Amino acid sequence: MKNLKLINQEELKDWAKEVFKKNSFNMVDVTSKKETFRRALASGKIYVGKKVFDLIKNKEMPKGDPIVLAEVSAVLGVKNLAEVSAVLGVKKTSELIPLCHPLPIDHTATKIVMHEDENSLEVFCIVSAVAKTGVEMEAIMGVNAALITIYDLSKIVNSHLRINNVRLLIKEGGKSGLWTNPDDLPEFLKTFFQNKDC
Repeated sequence: MKNLKLINQEELKDWAKEVFKKNSFNMVDVTSKKETFRRALASGKIYVGKKVFDLIKNKEMPKGDPIVLAEVSAVLGVKNLAEVSAVLGVKKTSELIPLCHPLPIDHTATKIVMHEDENSLEVFCIVSAVAKTGVEMEAIMGVNAALITIYDLSKIVNSHLRINNVRLLIKEGGKSGLWTNPDDLPEFLKTFFQNKDC
C-alpha cells in the first residue's frame, strides 16, 4: 500500500483522447452534452428547363412524375417520390457523411414548390430531434436526396439540369439557440422570424 500514489482529478488525463487525438479525422465528442430539442430547415433548387417543367406540371414525365406518384402515395402515405427520397436521405445521413453522429430523428417533412417563371422546383426539408447535436446535416441531406431524385426522373428528357443554392435556412436548439440564414429567408418564413434575433 505504501507504493500507491494519490492523484487529483486535474492530473487524471482522458486516456481515450490521449490515444486518439493525433488522428486526422475525429467525430466530435458530445458525451458530456445534454440532449435538447433540435430543429433545422434547409432548401435547394433544381432548374429543369421549360420542357421538363411542363411535363411535370401536366403529369406526363416518361419515368414517372416526381411531384405526384399515386402508387407511392398509396403504399407509403407520402405524396411524391422525391419526398420519400428526402426521408431516406435524412435517415441515412450518418452512413453517408463519415463524421456525422447517428441521431434519433423524431420528425421530418418535405415540401416541393414549383416556380413556373424560372422552370424550377424548390425543395424544403425540415428535421427535428431531441439530441446532443444538431440536425442541420440531416435537413441538407434530405434536400439533396429529393433534388437528385427529381434529376434522375428528368434527365431522360433534358440532360441540361442544374441543382443550385442548397443551404441551411434555420436551425434552433443547443447553446446557440435560434439561427437564421443572414442571406435572407423565403417570404413565407419572414413573417415567423422577422422580429426574432438572428
